[in-house]
Amino acid sequence: MSDRMPDELQAKPSAPGEPNAVQKVCAVMRALAAATPRRLTEITAETGLNKVTALRILDTLAQEGFAARASDGRRWRPGPELTALAASGGRSDDLRTLARPSLMRLAEMSGDTVLLSVRSGVEAVCVDREVGSYPIRANYLDIGSRRPLGVGAGSMALLAWLPDREIEAILGIVAQRLGPYPRLGIAEIRDAVRASRARGYVMLLDRVIETMGAIGVQVRDASGRPVAALSIAALSTRVQARETELAEALRREADLMERERVDGAGVGR
Repeated sequence: MSDRMPDELQAKPSAPGEPNAVQKVCAVMRALAAATPRRLTEITAETGLNKVTALRILDTLAQEGFAARASDGRRWRPGPELTALAASGGRSDDLRTLARPSLMRLAEMSGDTVLLSVRSGVEAVCVDREVGSYPIRANYLDIGSRRPLGVGAGSMALLAWLPDREIEAILGIVAQRLGPYPRLGIAEIRDAVRASRARGYVMLLDRVIETMGAIGVQVRDASGRPVAALSIAALSTRVQARETELAEALRREADLMERERVDGAGVGR
């Protein structure tokens, strides 16, 4: 993001009765909170802002992850940062509502911890979790936890199927954030991307936490881009012993989510 903010967003005195910069941004964010994605004309009508001002605010919010274009490219919806904030605050949103039955079924089937993740810039954010009945649980990711893209099965699922040039740009930034993960360097992440594409799902064992592993899949929008990831985390031995079964169950639930086509959550139209 540029150090210089758009004129409409810079703090300066407002005329009496005219909303200030912060109030304009708040008005746009309130419009984004509607049940369905909104066109720019709808946002301007609801906020009273002109199109140039509203579009500049939306573009800035999109750069920061608080807004995103819907899959048709003409409407706007909440971005992943708002999803993460809603998750942290315990509030519902469309994507989590869509995924909740899948999380419950996967946790019941596997007995292990099931995670829903979304992308926020070069990070993956855990926005929901369901814990299974097995006594040894993977509880190292809480709702709202963040990891660099490529670190963990859900995070890798959000990375692996992006265009190669985009992956390389992300890795150029992520390289500086891998200190807490000594078993994962850029070379290992590139290898995992290739392996994930070859098998159609992600499986990482003992890479993030010793003796723990995870298996994950992407959830795609109508254009085929990953907008979320479903993953199951457990003891590495449990993941390895049931690899095919877990991968098939994850893909089945991801396919179901994609067919639901909840555009307000960013999953297709």
